[in-house]
Amino acid sequence: MISRVVVVLTIASLLAGCNVGPKYHRPGVNAPPVYRADPTNPPGPQSLADEKWFEVFKDKELQELIHAAFAGNFDLREAIARELEARANYGITRSFQFPTIAGSADQTFVRNSRDGAFTIPEPFKRDRVFTDVLLDLLTFEVDVWGKLRNATASARAEMLSSDQTRKAVITTVVSDVATAYFSLRELDTELEIAKRTLASRQDSLRIVQARYQRGVSNQLELRQAEQLVYSAAETIPLDEKLIEQQENFISFLIGRNPQPIARGLALTDQPMPPALPPGLPSALIGRRPDILAAEQNLISANAQIGVARAAYFPQITLTGTLGFQSNQLESLFSPSRNVWEFIPLVTQPIFTAGRIKSNVRFTQAQKQLFLVDYQRTIEEAFREVSDALIANQKTKEVRVQSELLVTTLKDRTRLAYMRYYGGVSNLLEALDADRDQFQAELALAQVIRDELLSVVQLYKALGGGWQQ
Repeated sequence: MISRVVVVLTIASLLAGCNVGPKYHRPGVNAPPVYRADPTNPPGPQSLADEKWFEVFKDKELQELIHAAFAGNFDLREAIARELEARANYGITRSFQFPTIAGSADQTFVRNSRDGAFTIPEPFKRDRVFTDVLLDLLTFEVDVWGKLRNATASARAEMLSSDQTRKAVITTVVSDVATAYFSLRELDTELEIAKRTLASRQDSLRIVQARYQRGVSNQLELRQAEQLVYSAAETIPLDEKLIEQQENFISFLIGRNPQPIARGLALTDQPMPPALPPGLPSALIGRRPDILAAEQNLISANAQIGVARAAYFPQITLTGTLGFQSNQLESLFSPSRNVWEFIPLVTQPIFTAGRIKSNVRFTQAQKQLFLVDYQRTIEEAFREVSDALIANQKTKEVRVQSELLVTTLKDRTRLAYMRYYGGVSNLLEALDADRDQFQAELALAQVIRDELLSVVQLYKALGGGWQQ
């Protein structure tokens, strides 16, 4: 028997070189030579995404939050679980390429009635024992047409896709936590500006009240000064509300209950990277995890076409059994009690009402869908990098002008109050200058935040952050 099995397996192994599935070829990509708004000309191979996330975001408290998110973020934990699921599915699918060996043993006890329909004559015993010990030596589907190999390749691609998806989630988690933290520090800055402005306006109100009591000022100027105090005062609880809600959001990102968030560097003290090189556009395809995940999905769909096409051809299954059977336990393993069987089985579909053809077309359509998704992901990546570069450049220009505006308005406010206290002009000029300064300081804080967020978005768009 063993020699026959060896002969059949040898023939099967020779036939197993066939594969009716299409060979995968990476689709061509029309990568731009440079990113739009890329300041480097020509672009160099160095990229901001090559930096570790803790080298880009140097605030110690922010780093602690990102570390906490790696352990507690729900999206990341889900991605890890899905990766483990895909790895287990790959192991299951791959196992079908190998023979299955199993053993079985049983004992059957029978007692027949002496007065029943079937009479047991003497000297036979009414009590009988039947024993089987069998080894399923071989249960094996010969993968002649590559069905099992293509199914394994598809499962492997899905596993690699889940791994890249996990990396993409890490990138998103890093950027989300950094974005939320910088937004929190901007709200802190707005609150500081509001409190400082309120204190300054309260001092001015006291001066106006004193002038009013001496008859130097009028009631209109008094009410105008009170208006500025109340407008600054109402801003403070609104900022405090937004700050606490932002802290709750950050707590959720790191997988914790709502709680206060420790602060590190102030918004204006956050270090900016000295340079933001985007690198070569062609290198983006091999670095961004979402692009790599989309390509693995395409590879998986391509392999599924081979699985579907294999259904057109015969399925060859080999089954072999070796063991012992006896009606007496003490003589079970005697040479005369051995049994074996070997069953080669060939199954060929004859009529399926077009099911196989439709399944092939279905897998081909799925491949086209994943191809579109792959191409869309690449183009979206190019757009995101260009948008982030433009945002960083233009926001930097706005920040420079905003800083000049705040400096000018501070001097204007100082001069306007000096003219008012000196009796040269009315209070309205000073109040207008104070109001403009307050709004300009708030706008500057938002611009500084936007510049930091543009760095975060560029780092994410380039595929950085998952390198730990």
